[in-house]
Amino acid sequence: MFLAGLSYLRMAGFSGSYQTYLYVEVGGTLLSFCYAANALVRFRGTHDRTALILSFGFVLSGLIETVGYFQFNHILHLGGAALHIPLGWMVSRTLLAVLLLAAIGVEKYTPTARQPSKEIAVALLVVALAAYATSAAFLAAPSAPTAHPSQILSRVWDLLPAFLFLAAAVAFFLRIKQDEKSASVYDYSLFVVASLNVVCHIAATFSRHLLDGPFFLAELSKTASYVVMLLGALLDQARLFDQVRTLAVSDSLTGLANYRRLLSVIEAELDRSRRTQRPFSVVLFDMDGLKAINDQYGHLTGSRALVRLGKILRNHCRAIDTAARYGGDEFAIVFPEADSDIATRIVNRIHEKMSSEAEAPPLSASAGTASYPVDGDTPEKLLAAADRALYRMKHRSSSIKNLSRIAACL
Repeated sequence: MFLAGLSYLRMAGFSGSYQTYLYVEVGGTLLSFCYAANALVRFRGTHDRTALILSFGFVLSGLIETVGYFQFNHILHLGGAALHIPLGWMVSRTLLAVLLLAAIGVEKYTPTARQPSKEIAVALLVVALAAYATSAAFLAAPSAPTAHPSQILSRVWDLLPAFLFLAAAVAFFLRIKQDEKSASVYDYSLFVVASLNVVCHIAATFSRHLLDGPFFLAELSKTASYVVMLLGALLDQARLFDQVRTLAVSDSLTGLANYRRLLSVIEAELDRSRRTQRPFSVVLFDMDGLKAINDQYGHLTGSRALVRLGKILRNHCRAIDTAARYGGDEFAIVFPEADSDIATRIVNRIHEKMSSEAEAPPLSASAGTASYPVDGDTPEKLLAAADRALYRMKHRSSSIKNLSRIAACL
């Protein structure tokens, strides 16, 4: 179907204008420069060598195509010579394909240096070698690329970058299939970009002369690949920023809010309670016997016990409550618009769930609560009051044995 469409475009006699071509080409070049800038930012945050190599590649490709603009108008006024393929087109496209393959090779076979200066040096070396090899290959060719309108494949030269982009598309596809669960939008965009450039150069091989239908299809496919490249990078960067923002306010082990987020929530509840004149409560939990669990079962089981407790706190409090990891084996829950009685009932429910857990070792936790405004009007005072209540419970027993014990302390 694709080949049939190309044949129709070739026979239809469609011919675009130089201005339209210029707009598309300039737009594609600007997109390539935008992606290069984005890729450098990505490398700074993630040390992604593929992005670094491609950033240099897109810059070089854009510069070569920019120089080609100035030659294009001259080519159009040469009459029969207008059938010549612009050398800049071939060099820039082939160079980009080579760098896509080089990026895959570097990522797969070169160990990560973990030092930005070394990574940049390796990327520059790869780009320099690819640029030199590509330029030398075309300059050493016996004749300039030309179109042969009487043949089925008018621009056979374009099959070279087509095959290179096809190899890159296959390589990116295999990389995605190897680890499909962790594949990002950026990985998929690289595969789509390589595939669109295959379409670009297959279309170009059917072009009888510059600015005909297949030529414009090739130009649009190339520009579309730049759009996909930039959008994929931006979407994946947004995902990375979201991950960083989440990690900044959450505990990496349990997934609960961290201490920083806990203080922010308490501050917000204080502001709201001052306006509404309604109470709220803060409960501190301390896991009993974590050291004994670590000594008897190992630290992995101890970490698993913390995760289990964190999951219980998250799943068995109210939707409006905020569960957080306060410290090593200490947790906290903020109960908006809840006095100590409501907090006691919720904590009892949490304790019931801990008691019914079948997984070994059994979980046990002491708890202490503080309520605004009775126990304090600042985060420090509330947490200190809850900590004192927790300390009293800790010294009554090593663990919570029944519901009346936890209720008595709250």
